[in-house]
Amino acid sequence: MVQGTRDELIGHLAEAVGSVTVAHPTRVAVDGPPAAGKTTLADELAVVLRDRGRDVIRATIDDFLFPRAQRYRRGEYSAEGCYHDTHDREALTRVLLDPLGPGGDRRFQHAVYDGRADAAVSPPLTTAPVDAVLLFDGVFLLHPALVDRWDLRVFVSTALEKTVERAAIRERRVSTRADVERRWRERYIPSQELYFATVRPTRRADIVVHNDEPQHPAWNVRVLP
Repeated sequence: MVQGTRDELIGHLAEAVGSVTVAHPTRVAVDGPPAAGKTTLADELAVVLRDRGRDVIRATIDDFLFPRAQRYRRGEYSAEGCYHDTHDREALTRVLLDPLGPGGDRRFQHAVYDGRADAAVSPPLTTAPVDAVLLFDGVFLLHPALVDRWDLRVFVSTALEKTVERAAIRERRVSTRADVERRWRERYIPSQELYFATVRPTRRADIVVHNDEPQHPAWNVRVLP
C-alpha cells in the first residue's frame, strides 16, 4: 500500500490511465459506495488528464437508471431492489461502453435517463477521438455484466459508516438527517454489503483507493500476472 497526498494520488491515476494501450478510447470505471468520493475523484482526474492533452468524456451511472417505478418496485428501502433493479446495464453497454470498446464505431450517448423528469432521454450521438478517455463513476460498476468492459478499474473504498456522515452533510439542504440515515442503513449500505459478498469488487479492481481521509489517501495497485 502506498500513502501520499491528494495530488500524488491523482498523478498516479493519470499515469495509470496513460499506461493503458488500446486501439480505442480508454474506458475507466470509478466504482465505490455512495458518498465514497467517486465523483470528486473522477472530476479531479479529468482536469489533470485534460491538462495533459487528453479528450475526456465524463459520465455517471446516475444517467443510466431505470424509472422510479421500476427502481422501487420492491420498495423504496429495499437493498435487493437497489442492487438488482436500479441500473440499466444493458443500455450502458449498448450506447456507451461497447461503442467505445474493441470493434466499436466510437459513436456514443452519455445518458439514457433524466433524473429530474424521471424519463428516458436520447441525446445526439457524439463521436469520440480514438485516444479519448471515458471517466465513468458510479456504484456496482464491477458487476459481472460490466467488469470486462473496462480498460482500467478503480475502486474508491471508504468505511460504510463514514459514508453516512458524508451523506448527511451533503444532503442536509434537501433531506433530514433521519431520512438520510434510513436510506443509507436500509437500502444503500445493505446493497453494498450484498455487492461485496457476491462480487468482491476490490479483488476485481486494478487500483483500490482508500479514501477515508481524502487529503491523505492510500492506494493499492493490483499486480497483474
